[in-house]
Amino acid sequence: MSARPPMAPLTPQLLLQRGRPKTNRLGKIQSLNLSGLELLSKHLDPNLLGRLKRLKELDLSNNLLETLPANLGLPHLRVLRCTNNQLGDVTALHQFAELEELNLEGNPFLTVSDNLKISYLLPKLRKVNGKDTASTCSQVENIDRELTNRVTAHWEKFLATSSPEEGAAFTKSAVRDVCYGPESLREFTQWRVRMIAEELVASGGAQVQESDIPKEPPRAAAASKLRARTASKRPDNVPFSLPSTKRVRASLPAQTEGRPRDSGGDQAALHLEPLHFLQCHSRNNSPKDLETQLWACAFEPAREEGHSGATSQTVATCGGETVCVIDCQTGLVLHKYKVPGEEFFSVAWTALMVATQAGHKKRWNMLAAAGLRGMVRLLHVRAGFCCSVIRAHKKAIATLCFSPTHETHLFTASYDKRIILWDIGVPNQEYKFQASQLLMLNCTSVPLRLCPVPSCPDDFLLAGCEGGCCCWNVRLDQPQKQRLPFVLVDKNLVMCGDEEGSVWIYDVEHLLKQPSPLATTLQAPTQILKWPQPIALGQPVTKTMVNTVVANSAFTYLTALTDSNIVSIWKCC
Repeated sequence: MSARPPMAPLTPQLLLQRGRPKTNRLGKIQSLNLSGLELLSKHLDPNLLGRLKRLKELDLSNNLLETLPANLGLPHLRVLRCTNNQLGDVTALHQFAELEELNLEGNPFLTVSDNLKISYLLPKLRKVNGKDTASTCSQVENIDRELTNRVTAHWEKFLATSSPEEGAAFTKSAVRDVCYGPESLREFTQWRVRMIAEELVASGGAQVQESDIPKEPPRAAAASKLRARTASKRPDNVPFSLPSTKRVRASLPAQTEGRPRDSGGDQAALHLEPLHFLQCHSRNNSPKDLETQLWACAFEPAREEGHSGATSQTVATCGGETVCVIDCQTGLVLHKYKVPGEEFFSVAWTALMVATQAGHKKRWNMLAAAGLRGMVRLLHVRAGFCCSVIRAHKKAIATLCFSPTHETHLFTASYDKRIILWDIGVPNQEYKFQASQLLMLNCTSVPLRLCPVPSCPDDFLLAGCEGGCCCWNVRLDQPQKQRLPFVLVDKNLVMCGDEEGSVWIYDVEHLLKQPSPLATTLQAPTQILKWPQPIALGQPVTKTMVNTVVANSAFTYLTALTDSNIVSIWKCC
């Protein structure tokens, strides 16, 4: 006698038990709570759930759902909660055309692109994760307008050399060649490019009329009073959103001072142009804030391993109570993370391979942020939440950095004059980290910058301290737990800022070609980028101190942070 098949977790009796109002007919249920049942996607039987003809509210939270069936048949659904699941795609949501409220928090594999897809697919949606969708809808409209124009131009160019019947070839070339917006939105833009291209092909290339494209809303005004700033030192002692970006515009073209002659002859100056000036760290979102000091920035790793260029145009910045993630090309603030009472001093990226509960592997770009409170916050930026908090030091953390060869190894440097190497590990099934301490280094003064030596990152760590530059042997196969520093010089491109808003660039590679000992004469900068005096309320913003300068690995974008709440982004042309 064969064994009976296991009983399906969802039955009409369970739906009647968990449904409201209380009734003996599925067709009368208006609200249904199916949370916490360990449901898999295959358990959502469309034949059963489709009988809920009047259902307006459905709770699927705290289950194991990776997808939603595409034909659930809930035409009147207004509220859907799917928090704390394993969802990796949102396109099935288009079946809920009347949906007004949606909650997807706690789905770590959904990204910003998925948020934009949701706004496109659900025109009646008013709230996502408890927040108004107006700003996201505006962003989708702007991106969609630009993509439509670019795909249409690509179609016209395509027709010059090909036949309209080659629709598949056109769609493929459009997805490959039409690009716009930040790399983090690449999944969304490619998805929309494919749709727009297919619509063009199906319509025989009919042009999109201007009246069909939503009008772009005016940008938020970026205004602030002119205020002279003096430098101040750092002390001794959580939801993400898509905010509007406050800007100040550059009134003058970039000014550069030429690169001096050396023994090798003339060197051509790099050509960099000021691109964006942002006030995205303002307290209370006030455009009048010229006091919040910005301390550190770091470019995100390439979105995919082996991605062409192996670089990114997305930069994380920190200052005041907030960490911002900015697309350098467009100036859009993609994410904003805020901790009231904190002051963030440093940010650093790493890329982790994480396994889902179903055994699938996903690549996470994880952002670490730390500051005044001595705690490291591990932020999964694209999914939009803080995974864990490491209580690393009793005093403020001045700076941190990840090892370039061990993605889970994190160095933190504190005002307690200590540098600690942590292994943050990989997240567990609840996406929490369990960090362990590997090594402690004692400094004679406060360490303000950290850099693993590029030629041997597993062996040596370079630190810029208040008392000078020091280097430690950080090999983990050494027996001692605490180690003393020694002096080391390593080649690099050095960039720094001054009290006038200028960026100084030094190419120090040629110094290593000189016979030892190195010359003690003062080295002139290779190039100086002059502060272009952005305009706010018709007045130039002058006399600002640049605290940090960072460029991405391809040197296509350079970001400088000031102590007057301005993020300056330059583009190398």
